[in-house]
Amino acid sequence: MNPNGAIIVQSNLEIMVEVDNPNYEPARDAIAPFTELVKSPEHLHTYKISHLSLWNAASTGLRATEVLERLESQSRYPIPQTVITEVEDYMARYGLLRLRKEVDRLLLESDDTYIFTEICHLKEVEPFILKFLDDSHAEVDPERRGHLKMALTNAGFPVEDLAGYVQGDPLPIKLRETTLEGKEFKLRDYQKEAAQVFYASGSEKGGSGVIVLPCGSGKTVIGLATMALVQTKTLILTPNISASRQWIREICDKTDLTLDQVKEYSGEVKEIGPVTVATYQILTQRKKVKDVNKQGEPEPDDLSDEEVKKELSNFPLFSEQKWGLMIYDEVHLLPAPVFRLSTEMQATRRLGLTATLVREDHKETEVFSLIGPKKYDIPWRVLEAQGWIATADCNEIRIPMEAELKMKYALAPVREKITLASTNPEKTDIVKRLLAHFDKPDDRVLIIGQYIDQLEKLTQELEIPLITGKTPNKERERLYAAFRKGEQKNLMVSKVGNFAIDLPDANILIQISGTFGSRQEEAQRLGRILRPKSDGGTAHFYSIVTQDSKEQEFSMNRQLFLTEQGYAYKIIKRGDWDILSRTPEELAAR
Repeated sequence: MNPNGAIIVQSNLEIMVEVDNPNYEPARDAIAPFTELVKSPEHLHTYKISHLSLWNAASTGLRATEVLERLESQSRYPIPQTVITEVEDYMARYGLLRLRKEVDRLLLESDDTYIFTEICHLKEVEPFILKFLDDSHAEVDPERRGHLKMALTNAGFPVEDLAGYVQGDPLPIKLRETTLEGKEFKLRDYQKEAAQVFYASGSEKGGSGVIVLPCGSGKTVIGLATMALVQTKTLILTPNISASRQWIREICDKTDLTLDQVKEYSGEVKEIGPVTVATYQILTQRKKVKDVNKQGEPEPDDLSDEEVKKELSNFPLFSEQKWGLMIYDEVHLLPAPVFRLSTEMQATRRLGLTATLVREDHKETEVFSLIGPKKYDIPWRVLEAQGWIATADCNEIRIPMEAELKMKYALAPVREKITLASTNPEKTDIVKRLLAHFDKPDDRVLIIGQYIDQLEKLTQELEIPLITGKTPNKERERLYAAFRKGEQKNLMVSKVGNFAIDLPDANILIQISGTFGSRQEEAQRLGRILRPKSDGGTAHFYSIVTQDSKEQEFSMNRQLFLTEQGYAYKIIKRGDWDILSRTPEELAAR
């Protein structure tokens, strides 16, 4: 018994964490590497241990004994025996099976002959076995390496891939000591460590996996550091053209590569160079679009892998170049067809970069199996304490519905309820209050939302420029540049602003609407303002939510990931709106 323990471990692998306990923060930090936050009501948070969270922890070097020691040191009551058994059993499974290369053969092996025999005869694994060499070794199909890894993970026995990688065409790359603008450039310790952990001195123990770090911490720089270690032709995949061009700028600014060596492959430009930066969208572009959904994107078909290759018009970018490294930027946004293609690229080093492993389509298993397990992460609050990302002040402003809207909401079907709450006209008044409050010369305000009609009305009323998916890339770049230079103080963006916009001076973000309960979106949006400020100032995040509505329910889910990282949301209701016009000194005194 530990009366001061902040956690209660339950036999169903859920962990209750008491927020008001003096040991809350050390307890939360202790369990974070091997759990996921499920619910975060005011006083008692619920975390869940999953098989995947244990395997990701094991892949970073954490052992079952350490996991159990952390639980025991923070728990108020003894750990249930079922939890001890599950942790020991599932963490022991990672690496129980291994893939190795022997000359031109791919071998699956294990030290446990009984487990090996059982697994190899599973119906989902058996098709990939070419022949058994003995009781603990089998030759497997090298062309189906990715499919085998997925099958083994789904069977509950993730394989440790030690089969190594193709070298790729060589490409000398060196990091600069000063950028093109003459600024000193030096890797931060954690950036250097993350790249080295992934590379693992070029051995088969490295070369595939995911680096998890907050937006604003320099994940792109980690990609550059990895390229400098691997020294090979590199394919970089990004969510959109703005992100691609930001990568190209960073590569040319911080390495000795030149523009004639770094090429863009997108809907606008299709060039291939030693380093090629492509968008996910262009890779999923089909030769024939049979069905189109409301957003204008092709619906997925039940196609075989060979049919997928034939359907995707730009598949040769994957297959006809001898890439030695692939970098997946914002890997949590990776489209399903690219997962299918990634099963073919298991002999190529693969680096995933993300702020969160949470995927709204629940394809975390595909990331683990096909891109690689988590190799490195640091809690956001640790980087904040070290000054590498800005201190963040998170607020949820709850607004009521007026009588007419309340009646319309009561009678509406569920989907319309969400739209009515998200586009509540009362939000405009709050945006005006915030803009009036944050009107200092150095303030840069981003307003971001989900609904185009709502944003277009707001942009007309406030006379703030708006960037949406329809805004031409040239105009986007012009507005982003004006915002960076301070020529444009305030900017409004649709969901295109969720990721990969390099706006280092933005210090206030106002979220007027968001995707249904998307945790990854909340993390990405806060990340827009987390770059360290030149004056050391705080980043302010305001989410405007309609009270007692579906939007408020979704908001609680959206906040889960950031709560897990140690951020607390202050709830501001109508009676407290006056604090939106108070100075920090006045708030502190209050």
